[in-house]
Amino acid sequence: MKIVKHISIILLVFATSFVSAQVEFNAKASKTTLGVNERLRIDFEMNQDGDNFNPPDFANFTVVGGPNQAVSNSWINGKRTFKKTYSYFLAPKSRGNFTIEQATIVIDGQTYKTTPLKIVVTAAVDVPKDPNDPQYLASENIHLVAEVSKTNPYLNEAITVVYKLYVSPKIAVDNWNEIDTPRYNDFWSQNIDTQGQKVQNGKFNGEDYRFLVLRKTVLYPQKMGKLDIEPLTLDIALRVPTNRRDIFGSLLMTRTSKTVSAGNKTINVKPLPEVGKPVDFTGAVGDFNLNVSASKTELDATESLQVKVDVSGNGNLKLFKLPKISLPSSLEVYEPEHKENVRTNLSGMQGDISDSYTVVPQYKGKYPIPSISFSYFDLATESYKRLSSDEIVINVLSGPSNTNANNSGTSVASGKKQEVVLNSDHFAFIKTKTEFEPIKQEYFFKTKLFWSLLLLPFLVIPVAIVIRNKKASRDADVFGNKIRKADKLAKKYLSSAKKSLGKKEAFYIALEKALHNYLKAKLHIETSDFSKDKIKSLLEQKQVQQEVIKDFIGIIESCDLARYTPIDNVTMQEDYDKAAKTISLIDKQAR
Repeated sequence: MKIVKHISIILLVFATSFVSAQVEFNAKASKTTLGVNERLRIDFEMNQDGDNFNPPDFANFTVVGGPNQAVSNSWINGKRTFKKTYSYFLAPKSRGNFTIEQATIVIDGQTYKTTPLKIVVTAAVDVPKDPNDPQYLASENIHLVAEVSKTNPYLNEAITVVYKLYVSPKIAVDNWNEIDTPRYNDFWSQNIDTQGQKVQNGKFNGEDYRFLVLRKTVLYPQKMGKLDIEPLTLDIALRVPTNRRDIFGSLLMTRTSKTVSAGNKTINVKPLPEVGKPVDFTGAVGDFNLNVSASKTELDATESLQVKVDVSGNGNLKLFKLPKISLPSSLEVYEPEHKENVRTNLSGMQGDISDSYTVVPQYKGKYPIPSISFSYFDLATESYKRLSSDEIVINVLSGPSNTNANNSGTSVASGKKQEVVLNSDHFAFIKTKTEFEPIKQEYFFKTKLFWSLLLLPFLVIPVAIVIRNKKASRDADVFGNKIRKADKLAKKYLSSAKKSLGKKEAFYIALEKALHNYLKAKLHIETSDFSKDKIKSLLEQKQVQQEVIKDFIGIIESCDLARYTPIDNVTMQEDYDKAAKTISLIDKQAR
């Protein structure tokens, strides 16, 4: 019985050791149900260190913070407890039922996956009115507002949307970025430059605020009925006051972030009235002037003149067609050249558009350019108006006579185009292909190219000999090759850190990972055994100089410290250069 009892105890100890050695990799959510205006924290925890951590894509959420990395390593009663956590802070993009897919990591050569998490996003919920909660303070002291100039415009009438960010003097904004830019479907839109805008003082809900104009957009509705103007959404990094004070009595600030939205706006677009609408109306809405002019009214046959149709004023200048001119058949007319001189400000488009026709008369006589008309909808009177041009008479002084001319000498327009009579002054077509042959034939033999190709192999031989000698000398340089190999190794391990320069969290995570991987490759140790004393001992055994060991330990400490202290770009560059130099020196000195 004693033997059986001892065997049972031994099996129990082995089973306990096996369970404790099992790898655990789990995903945990701070909440599984939240409002669309709330934030969610996701933690990916593991009880053994690993490589190549890959988070899910968070398709239905915006990552507003993270990844934040935390490592705890403790010994209790001789038993080691290790935990490593990657944390992300997410803001939902919309309401619905969503799934956060699996994250993966490689531990001891085996890939582990987390279990997918089900998250329910409901309508916006009331924010708890806790004066000590940074999120509550942020929501009460920062507001994004969309100001629409008119909510019931006519079709093709200009309206403006101005986005203003109001910030209370109690808080400070560090930075912001757009996470959802409005798409103006069913509108013609143009943004107005807001560069150089200054912070202004104003009122919001009766209280003093500072505000900044972030965006100005001019819209021309292209459909009737109710149209939605999508909201502008920002993620803002800010500092809010706490209930603690420093030694000088000033309130201490804490950093947080807040997602704010201008809200969805709906406008009701009225159709243009059908009563009194002209047959030739092409959609012009605003206040316009019409001008039809000719560059000259007297000329000879086969000379050219320009007839310009110009509409100027304030309205949807780019959204309608200009009227066409009607000319007698004896005048050759070319396709018009369209020009636009339009500027856009908060009152809409202003300027002019024009079509310029090139006209060439073929016969002697007088040719009238009939009056043309242009109709538009006047917003001031809410009625249609028509503009008409004066008749222009073109007098062709000399040239062949038109057999269809009337007794008064004025040519009339006929329904049939007259045959154009060509004379010697007309240009002939330019030939694009020729069959010319040179009078003097040249041969390849004894040309410069011939002699160059003949001598080229003799010139290449000495160059090849020099290159081969240099390669042999380089291969024989054992010390130099070792230095080059060390520099290449340092660049290899630090490549991902270099790509993240300027991003503090990502840079120091990549730098620490590079140091881990280098030590694994060089010293053959696992990250579970990663301690400063052991690193120092192993490097000393490899005969690495004390100063280099000290620099390496210092870089590791900088990676730990960087998570809790502000770091600028200059310091990150210095740490990167120092890491590259130290890895290279270790590789040169290690035996």
